[in-house]
Amino acid sequence: MKRIAVYAGSFDPITVGHMDLVRRAVGLFDEVILAIGTNPSKSYLLSTQERVAVLEACVADIDHVSVDVFDGLLVDYCHKREAQIILRGLRAVTDFEFEFQIGLANMDMAPEVETVFLLAEPHNIFISSSLVREIASNGGDVRRYVPAPAYLALMGALGMAVDS
Repeated sequence: MKRIAVYAGSFDPITVGHMDLVRRAVGLFDEVILAIGTNPSKSYLLSTQERVAVLEACVADIDHVSVDVFDGLLVDYCHKREAQIILRGLRAVTDFEFEFQIGLANMDMAPEVETVFLLAEPHNIFISSSLVREIASNGGDVRRYVPAPAYLALMGALGMAVDS
């Protein structure tokens, strides 16, 4: 049986921490799906189409990784894609508490879908999409925190000039 993992998030924008988890996950699973969750009650800096394009550009050179969009429950999406694994990253204790609660709810709704946690690399622990957006919107240089396609999209969305 093919081991398919779904790594879901808003990826607004994708960070080097996300990319590190993707690269490590392809060594563990046969296929990794980056699933962009949509939530109509949440506002995003990058549109869904922009996030799809950015993620596709970021993973273009990584075999067995695809990008998709979903709405609704993640476990329902996993069933639709015949995925047995939900992949989540952990940066700190606060991540664990939230992810543990969500993982237990997913386990209750779909016991056949396992949640697997990968620890963030220590040098990526503080990096989050919201922190990147905050730094960038205040004129800070975020190039070391996001892949190049995400940097370009982020600067474009903020109406800022791109430094070369």
